[in-house]
Amino acid sequence: MSTQDFLLELGTEELPPKLLKQLSSALTSNVTTQLSELNLSYAKAESFATPRRLAVLVSDLQLQQEDQTIERKGPSVSAPDQAVEGFAKSCGVDKSDLEQKAFGKADYYFFTKEQKGLKTQDLLQDIVDNAIKKIPITRAMRWGDLDFNFVRPTHWLIMILGSDVVEATVMGLSSGNTTRGLRFTGEQTFDIANAGDYRQTLLNKAQIEVDFDARKEMIREQVMQVALDCQSNAVIDESLLEEVCALVEYPRAFSGGFDARFLDVPEEALISAMKSHQKYFHMVDNNGKLLPAFISVANIESSDLSVIIDGNERVIRPRLTDSEFFWEQDKANSLESRLSKLEHVLFMKSLGSMGDKAKRIESLSGYIANVIGANADHSARAGLLAKTDLVTDMVGEFADLQGVMGGYYAHNDGEDAAVATAISEHYHPRFAGDTLPSTNEGLVVAIADKLDTITGIYGIGQGPTGSKDPYALRRMALGLLRIMVEAKLKLDLKSLIAQSLELHASEVDRSSADAIYQFMMDRLRAYYKEQKVSSKAFEAVLAVRPESPYDFHLRVGALNEFTNDSASTSLIEANKRIANMLKDHQDLGIEVDTSVLVESAEKTLFEATQTVANKLDGSSDYTQSMNELLSLKDAIDAFFEQVMVNADDASLKQARLTLLNWIRSLFLSVADVSHLSS
Repeated sequence: MSTQDFLLELGTEELPPKLLKQLSSALTSNVTTQLSELNLSYAKAESFATPRRLAVLVSDLQLQQEDQTIERKGPSVSAPDQAVEGFAKSCGVDKSDLEQKAFGKADYYFFTKEQKGLKTQDLLQDIVDNAIKKIPITRAMRWGDLDFNFVRPTHWLIMILGSDVVEATVMGLSSGNTTRGLRFTGEQTFDIANAGDYRQTLLNKAQIEVDFDARKEMIREQVMQVALDCQSNAVIDESLLEEVCALVEYPRAFSGGFDARFLDVPEEALISAMKSHQKYFHMVDNNGKLLPAFISVANIESSDLSVIIDGNERVIRPRLTDSEFFWEQDKANSLESRLSKLEHVLFMKSLGSMGDKAKRIESLSGYIANVIGANADHSARAGLLAKTDLVTDMVGEFADLQGVMGGYYAHNDGEDAAVATAISEHYHPRFAGDTLPSTNEGLVVAIADKLDTITGIYGIGQGPTGSKDPYALRRMALGLLRIMVEAKLKLDLKSLIAQSLELHASEVDRSSADAIYQFMMDRLRAYYKEQKVSSKAFEAVLAVRPESPYDFHLRVGALNEFTNDSASTSLIEANKRIANMLKDHQDLGIEVDTSVLVESAEKTLFEATQTVANKLDGSSDYTQSMNELLSLKDAIDAFFEQVMVNADDASLKQARLTLLNWIRSLFLSVADVSHLSS
């Protein structure tokens, strides 16, 4: 089978940096999907992407489809002639050209023909055209008078099979083998002689690294080296690194500086200005303190780097001056004085203003603080002031600083340190892997804020549906559950939900509490899935509906240890058997009438159960409870081997069922282990 490498490169105006990897992956996926559908084999497909190009290199692409036999099944031989003739006509033949073959218990007409495989070269135009058109784009552009649209205007197209240009017209562009280098230096245009040499040719001719991941690591190394040269440490945010990589083809990192006076402004504000506006990496000293310097990445090699450095320093200066101005202006008014402004900021229709939300968070924070032993006054105060920084100038300019700036302004206002810290951390955890609030008061306000949002939005019928989650409630719920579990807070989730719903206006449906609880438990399921916890273990604990997510967590941990013991398998199956036997006996208690027991095996099981029950009485150490229950294995096995539960004597049968119900209740004090059955 003959093969050749195939190269597709689409040249464009600068592509949206935050979408570059997504666009590149979609193009490659669309190409390979079609190749598979056309039964064209290949060794591998590589994605390449720079700000001005999307490319796919398919290695060892099959040059021609295999010949194939196409067979269509028609009506049975006993079908009316009209049906048979209609089938033959649809196949483009006469009835006499059809074959009769057995199929199942009857004979049917079949049409068979040999179809010669097409040349890959003849299929590539449609493959490429469809691959580009199927890239998901929310806001496509049109340009000139052309009847095409794409995320950005397109300028050139390369389609090469081996060393031969594939003649095609796509997006109004005629294919060729000529690509483009950097705009202002080096060769502006040059040819790709062979598809397999694409990446190396771009490197040799224009020093352009088209491999996104390789270019990203190149930038990382350059940034780290520049920081080392400055005797400092670069802080590399991965999302910023990806964005910078999507902005440059020929990365050249350099450092610049700014006036040290700006360090009087909270460092988060300076970092935000550098990252969000200028795409700069900041530097810190060995103690982690921000330095008055930055690292930027140019898209060109300069003979006079000082000109580029000077330009970047001049650009960042007004940004930092704005931050300094906002900081000084905001400090002139206390957070408490801003509460009235929150009344004019809408939180959400039917849920009132941000001022209303602040009051709800205040009340809920006080309630939660009393439950977990945090300072109720500090928690309530932090809850009331948590959203006031939303109406400051700094947060108006840098939305990502909400909460953080509130903490700084609270310190400036003379609020208690616990209040300031709780305000600054109440949005945590903001994303997967983010840290939890560091204080009890911070944990309290974070829970209250998230729960208020979830219950409110769910209560007005705007909860997530299917894959749609416009208010990010799933992420918020997962963060809330992480706090409860990882901070080891014994909070009754159902009570919290009910308490939060009561604080909302009448438009919020109080009867949605069960639906909200189920929604939260579904997120807990997702949490444990990420933790590689068996879904059966989750279901076993869910069956007993623990009130606290942390209590749930302790039970799951106990089950994991329980299942590691070889004796657990027998007990799991025994529990399943007991559950099946008791399903029609809902009125059983746990008081066993021992006077009617006759078999030694049942008497032994009763005594063993009584011993375990005494040890489990009032215990919340679930791991120890499961270890104690493991000791019942031999007695339970002997009972089922030697005792007939459904005895003719009604009182004896009742005693035996009650004994089994008692045993089951002891297991249910931790989880319904019958769910662990295979």
